[in-house]
Amino acid sequence: MKYLPLDPKIFIENRKRFVKGMEASSIAIFNSNDELPTNGDALFRFKQNSDLYWLTGIEQEDTMLILFPANPDPKYREILVLVRPNELKEKWDGRRHRREEATAISGIKTIVWLDSLDALLQPMIHLAETIYLNTNENDRKANLVPVRDYRYAEEMRKRYPLHQYRRSARILKALRAIKTPQEIVVMQQAVDITEKAFRRLLKFIRPGVMEYEIEAEIYHEFLRNRATGPAYGSIIASGDRARTLHYVSNSEECKDGELILMDFGAEYGGYCADLTRTIPVNGKFTKRQKEVYNACLALHNYAKSILKPGITILNYTEKVGDEATKQFLKIGLLTKDAVKNEDPENRAYRKYLYHGISHHLGIDVHDLGTRTEPIRAGMVFTIEPGIYIEEEQMGVRIENNVWITRTGNKDLFENIPITAEEIEKLMKK
Repeated sequence: MKYLPLDPKIFIENRKRFVKGMEASSIAIFNSNDELPTNGDALFRFKQNSDLYWLTGIEQEDTMLILFPANPDPKYREILVLVRPNELKEKWDGRRHRREEATAISGIKTIVWLDSLDALLQPMIHLAETIYLNTNENDRKANLVPVRDYRYAEEMRKRYPLHQYRRSARILKALRAIKTPQEIVVMQQAVDITEKAFRRLLKFIRPGVMEYEIEAEIYHEFLRNRATGPAYGSIIASGDRARTLHYVSNSEECKDGELILMDFGAEYGGYCADLTRTIPVNGKFTKRQKEVYNACLALHNYAKSILKPGITILNYTEKVGDEATKQFLKIGLLTKDAVKNEDPENRAYRKYLYHGISHHLGIDVHDLGTRTEPIRAGMVFTIEPGIYIEEEQMGVRIENNVWITRTGNKDLFENIPITAEEIEKLMKK
């Protein structure tokens, strides 16, 4: 790993939170993600199962976690299962964790090798009444591939058909949405690295630069500051390409007079940052560009002011839509007649703002969390309104990340330039 060792208290506390949600006489089993092939004999870069990482901090493949809080032998109430280090494999792929190293990362004292697990696990299953197994219950899930969690669940039901089974995901969805102060420390590291990359870009961008050159500057700054890399595919979209929400080709020239929308964030210690800024390629907003930018910023600030404990995402989105309508009337995108005659199911402002305003953020960029229940203190959200105008070949989006607390929002990006004047001043330098 490139990042500095994290405090194992993060994962110790996360396991304690999960165990509190388990039923009596139950055991929970978590699996790592699969190693997935690309072509030939190559593999995609391994990405750990987010739930397993949240509970252990271990990024290594072929890892398992077993939680059995009612085990009569206290030694086996928490078990971390690792692949046994193999000298030949390590010559090719690098070092695997030793017991003491895994304990230092996770805080788990009992380490068992994967090839000796079956004999140990069966007696524990016989002692338990209920088995918790994990699946991906992220509301945005779109992958139907039968990954290891699903294969393992099927195997366990065949081997132990008379046990009761429960979904770990129901507990995790509620827990992972609420970030502990220790987790926020790590997220702030990802944010701070992202800030360094943005400030670097303000000095670098000029007419004629290619979008992929900007992307290279971002990756350079991420890696030199110990980030694992980008938290997601960076969006570097100049001119009309900014209206494509997930534009990732990043292959075109940035031209004089255009705005460039940049959506990127660092991953550090398994946690993600997610920033969007829109800036003028030549360092100076035109009058109209600044008018649209300031309308988007006003919408951003309004959204931040109402995103508080107690409101639901649905209600929040509706209120932001009301404010967007006001802003779009002000800058001439909407007419009063268009608003008066709008379809409640497809409001007039949606022509120029056609995505959600906020999503949960954490280990995953689109992190676990509810969209229907009231927002609670401890959650972290993006705030990212945008304005996309086909007639003017212009797209503007402004995004920060906020931690919801009982005493108000903590903007993790509060030190990153956001006003048109700040951006122009820094680009001039």
